Amino acid sequence: MFVYYVPCMYPYAYYPSMPTQNYRQMPTQSYAHPSHSYLNERQYENSDYGKEPIVFNIDQATYQNETFRTAIWTGDHLQVTLMSIQPGEDIGLEMHPNVDQFLKVEQGQGIVQMGESELNLPFESLAGEGSAILIPAGTWHNVTNTGQSPLKLYSIYAPPNHPFGTVHKSKADALAAEDHENNE
Repeated sequence: MFVYYVPCMYPYAYYPSMPTQNYRQMPTQSYAHPSHSYLNERQYENSDYGKEPIVFNIDQATYQNETFRTAIWTGDHLQVTLMSIQPGEDIGLEMHPNVDQFLKVEQGQGIVQMGESELNLPFESLAGEGSAILIPAGTWHNVTNTGQSPLKLYSIYAPPNHPFGTVHKSKADALAAEDHENNE
C-alpha cells in the first residue's frame, strides 16, 4: 500500500488508510447559529425543512420513518425523501425524464430493476443495507422489498421530483396523489 505524504500540507499529511471518523464532533443545537437547524433522534419530525440549512442524522431519520414517502428537504435543485416499503411491496415502475435519482438502502433487502422501457428491464440486482442505487434520468426503474421487514431507504432527486412537503403514508396514497397530479 502507498502512503502519500506532501511535506507542505498543513497541518496534516494525507494518509488514505487512516480512519477519518470522530475527529470532529458535529455541532449541537446550542452551539449552532440560531438560523441553522440541527436534528437528532429526539427532534426529527416528518416535515419538509427545505431551503433552510440543516444538519441531521439521515440514517436515524430513515430508520424512524414509517411512511411510504416523506419529503424531508426540498430545495430548488435537489430533494431528499425518506421511504419505507412494506414486505412484498414495491416503489412502483416509474421513469423520471429529467431527474437523476440516488437511493441508499439503510435497512432490509430488495431487488432493483432498470431498463430503457417499461417492458424491457434487463438490469437486475439485489440491494441490501448499505447499497447505493444510481438511476439516470430517463431510465425505467423499480425496487421491490423481498424481505420480511420494511425496506428503509432514502432518495435524492436532482432536480426535485415531488411537491414541497410531500407525505404519502402508504403506496395507495402515493398513487392517488400521482393520479391527481396527472389529471390537473
